[in-house]
Amino acid sequence: MEKIKEKLNALRAEADAAVTRAEEAEAKNKKYEQQLLEKDQEITSLSHKLSVLDAELEKTETKLTEAKAAQQEGESSRTTNEGLNRKIQLLEEELDAAEKNVKETVEKLRQVDVKAEHFERQVQRLEQERDQWEKKYEEAQEKYRASKAELDELVQNMEGL
Repeated sequence: MEKIKEKLNALRAEADAAVTRAEEAEAKNKKYEQQLLEKDQEITSLSHKLSVLDAELEKTETKLTEAKAAQQEGESSRTTNEGLNRKIQLLEEELDAAEKNVKETVEKLRQVDVKAEHFERQVQRLEQERDQWEKKYEEAQEKYRASKAELDELVQNMEGL
C-alpha cells in the first residue's frame, strides 16, 4: 500500500513537472511569436523605406537628367554653365548618398530576412518540442489513470477481505 502511494505521488510529481514544462514551452513560444511579429513589422517598415528611397532615387535621376540637358543647352553662357555644373555635382552627391542608403537598406532587409528565417526555425523547433511534451504529458496522464484504477481496484479488494 505504501509503495502504491509513493508511486502515485511520484506520478503526480512527474505530471506536475510535465505541466510546468509545457507551460514554460508555451510561454517561450508566445515570446518567439511576438519577436517574429516585431521582425515582420520591421521588414514592412524597411520595405516602405526602400520604396521611398527608390522614389527619391528616381526623382534624383530625373533631376540629374534634366540638369545635364540644361547644361548642354546652356553652354553658350559660362555663368549658366558653372551654375548647372554645381547643380549636377550636388545631384550626383545626392544620388550617391541615395544609392548608399538603398544598399544599406537592402543589406538590413536581407539581415532581417535571415533573422526571420532563423526565428521561424526556432518556432518550429519549439512547437515540435511542445508537442513532444504534450504527448509525454498525455502518456503520464494515462499512466496516472491506469495506476489510479489499479489502486481503486486494490482498495476495493482489500475492503472485501
